[in-house]
Amino acid sequence: MANARQQTENEKGRSVFCELSADDLEPEITEIESLCVECGKNGITRLLLTKIPHYKDVVLMSFDCEHCGYQNKEIQNCSKVAEKGIKIMLQVATSQDLNRQVVKSDFTSISIPHLDFEIPAQSQKGEITTVEGIIDKSITALEQDQPRRHEEFPDTAVEIDLFISKLHALKILDDPFTIVFEDISGNSYVENPKAPIKDNQCIITHFKRTKEQNHLLGIYSDNEDVLLKPIREGEYPLEEIEGEVMSFPTNCPDCNSPCETNMKLTNIPHFKEVVIMATVCESCGHRTNEVKSGGGIEPQGVKIEVTVTGTEDFSRDLLKSETCDMEIPELKLEVGPTILGGRFTTVEGIIAAMKEQLSSSTAFTGDSSDSETVNRMNEFITQLQKVLDGERKITLILDDPAGNSYVQSLSDDGSDDRLKITKYDRNFEQNEELGLNDIKVENY
Repeated sequence: MANARQQTENEKGRSVFCELSADDLEPEITEIESLCVECGKNGITRLLLTKIPHYKDVVLMSFDCEHCGYQNKEIQNCSKVAEKGIKIMLQVATSQDLNRQVVKSDFTSISIPHLDFEIPAQSQKGEITTVEGIIDKSITALEQDQPRRHEEFPDTAVEIDLFISKLHALKILDDPFTIVFEDISGNSYVENPKAPIKDNQCIITHFKRTKEQNHLLGIYSDNEDVLLKPIREGEYPLEEIEGEVMSFPTNCPDCNSPCETNMKLTNIPHFKEVVIMATVCESCGHRTNEVKSGGGIEPQGVKIEVTVTGTEDFSRDLLKSETCDMEIPELKLEVGPTILGGRFTTVEGIIAAMKEQLSSSTAFTGDSSDSETVNRMNEFITQLQKVLDGERKITLILDDPAGNSYVQSLSDDGSDDRLKITKYDRNFEQNEELGLNDIKVENY
């Protein structure tokens, strides 16, 4: 009973710890007593809430048992499970790539297609490591029982020795190789050493989880069968809800306190209906504003290019959906769809939001930030400020596979000379990310 009570107290300690922010505790280390899984006696678990540059707050956990010497370390994410899973494909070509910082959760599978090698999800605890660290850990795990295998299963041992030599060869980098991280929780990360400039060696895609994957994460929707039923035509007429502000209860994404989200359906002239959502937390003051399309996914994707030369272009209305990538080629800046979410603002407002996002980035406050990164970020923010001051001409590109993004034209008759709109057919990967490949439209 005493052990069970102690374990419950430890779990409560973890829960309270995760509700705090890094500003409250960093760099304080919290110590709690925990049961050792090896000898069953009490050991010490040390917890540190810290920030990872360009990523988020995480809890580092380290356990040490003075009785049997058992040690363990792992990382836990402080935020909720992401709305989508994440797949990261990294091309490893230099020693700098081997030194890239990697954050992996418990639900991350790692594969090296070149060697037909895979580390299944949930086979290892979440941790902060490097690409080289993942290879070294795999080598150590394979070498662990080799002496016994050589005696009992010599043929298998020889094959494993050959495979270990191939893993060692990866670190020599005679040939570039690809390593793939796939995490259904969406809480994995690979460092971009050139941030905030686009990482051309790393391809990041997001995917919708299946029902089974949601259940694996402990996510269940109430009345799932009801939610899957189609809404009958005319059941919720738009004329009855358009312009009306509706509220529904939710939890703050920062402190998890109960709060309300206000939602309103409105019409953007010459475009379509959109849903504007705003959440304000009275406990911590956190505010979020988000825009979602009210008309579903368009038959084609859209790419919008607007040349920003001054005040007139700054005033253009702009709708960025939650599936839209943004790019400024002159600054080598690319912003993924999840960074700023869906927004209805102006061209000036979206550029200012990017500047604010970079200014508040943990690159300035994270434990592993360095002077080179800080100087590069400062210079980049300076260039964005020059754009906002009208001192630099740029091209703002919005690429939305769902076709739900929009930039206002300054002409009454179609696009003006500084606005280019191109519609295109989505490829298989884009349809997969939008969840369209699994939609059944026949015999429904």
